[in-house]
Amino acid sequence: MSRYARQMILPEVCPEGQNRLALARVLVVGAGGLGVPALQYLAGAGIGQITLIDPDLVEETNLHRQPMYRMKDIGQPKVQAAMQAVARLNPEVQVTALVDRLTPANAPALVADADIVLDCADSYAASYTLSDACLQADVPLISASALGMQGYVGGFCGGAPSLRALFPDPPDSGQTCATAGVLGPVVGMLGCMQAQMALSVLLELQPSPLGQFIRLDAGLRLTQFRFDTAPEADGPRFIAREDLRAGDLVIDLRPETEAPRKATPDALRMPEYGTTGPLPDDGQRAVLACRSGLRAWRAADRLAHRWNGEITLLALGGDDE
Repeated sequence: MSRYARQMILPEVCPEGQNRLALARVLVVGAGGLGVPALQYLAGAGIGQITLIDPDLVEETNLHRQPMYRMKDIGQPKVQAAMQAVARLNPEVQVTALVDRLTPANAPALVADADIVLDCADSYAASYTLSDACLQADVPLISASALGMQGYVGGFCGGAPSLRALFPDPPDSGQTCATAGVLGPVVGMLGCMQAQMALSVLLELQPSPLGQFIRLDAGLRLTQFRFDTAPEADGPRFIAREDLRAGDLVIDLRPETEAPRKATPDALRMPEYGTTGPLPDDGQRAVLACRSGLRAWRAADRLAHRWNGEITLLALGGDDE
């Protein structure tokens, strides 16, 4: 146990806590800027089993903020390169690498097999899909997001309110790291904070980070508050392509220049749908589809003002690009 001697000195850890970490099963969604530091510190702390899911390959543009990867890793699936790096760091940690997107179809089983979940995907669809699944399964979720020189991290579900309770409305900005940029140490700090919060939950430290929200601003100032009593909010849920029904009214919000193929052959291509456009028939479900899920969420918000039926969201990622 000499590997963990310095942390086992802490009364908050001790041999009993170290054994708890060795038995822990952690799901990490995303092997990018947030996932890399989280993985390194979770593996270093002696987490027993880590399941890592991410569909992307290592690219040269990743390296400034994902220093676990090397030039020789370019072109490899991130989860494979990350698994190899973790094995070099701590061969006692068992990593299951899944080259796949997180979707509403696979999320429930992945969440059910975990003691805690880290949302490192920095994706609206993934974050809310994970939050809904974790709330249903009563599994803690540590979610973070970063953009530019700021971001946040929070502890949700597992007895605390969900992400949807704190953020019930669609975000105003649709910017991503690809469009707005991000500084490497920013995601590094937030990913490290995710790892620390996850370890605190697994060690049952008090006060619990579940129900705590921390914001990092561009001036490197941290502000925090608790949201333990935030009420759960209703809102449209994300579904998987496999969940589509024959009678759904599917609206594809992507213009043809963005996605030559529609979400389904019968989908209506209407980029401005929501305030105007055909309403579903009685008993019919509206399915609003776009790339990231954000446009679909905004269209659902507009549609809800003139129709009170079931509205669901479909985030297609790059499947039809």
